[in-house]
Amino acid sequence: MRKAEITRQTAETQIQVAAVLDGSGRAEVNTGIGFLDHMLDHVARHGLMDLSVTARGDLEVDAHHTVEDVGICLGKAVLQALGDMKGLARFGQACIPMDEALAEVSIDLSGRPFLVFHAELPKSKIGAFDAELTEEFFRAFAVHSRSTLHFRLHYGSNVHHCVEAMFKAFARALAQAVRIDPRVKEIPSTKGMLEA
Repeated sequence: MRKAEITRQTAETQIQVAAVLDGSGRAEVNTGIGFLDHMLDHVARHGLMDLSVTARGDLEVDAHHTVEDVGICLGKAVLQALGDMKGLARFGQACIPMDEALAEVSIDLSGRPFLVFHAELPKSKIGAFDAELTEEFFRAFAVHSRSTLHFRLHYGSNVHHCVEAMFKAFARALAQAVRIDPRVKEIPSTKGMLEA
């Protein structure tokens, strides 16, 4: 079973993440940020990943440190759970509508961390979650999962719908990328490795 547990403790946050890549979409999430909990539930449910996240952070300052550190830990958990990467599908892509919003995500579990984020989100809050933290979360995930991650918000006017569409598209793309293809017996790279 491909699974990992990550703990991160700093002066700003204490995070625990457990992920099972070949799960059924169960989530137990408590970050202290309601909207982030909702988005991580989508990552589990639509990514068919069993996910447990507990976070305590300096929310009296703002949500930035907690959101970023959860992204760091989720990225590390996915990378660790992938193991030797033999038979890995490696690539994933999804385009997801959410009412008037349409978001597209492509991912390559390449070993080369990179984020392209084309989404014009207003500087607004969704509950206690600053919309601009969406990019910070996914940058942290990309760097620490060592993946190349591209986002494009094609359109949308409701910021909740826009961000939710991006998280759902991310979940579906990630589910494709982490899938094991029984026809592939090696690491899916002409280099023979998935590293920088």
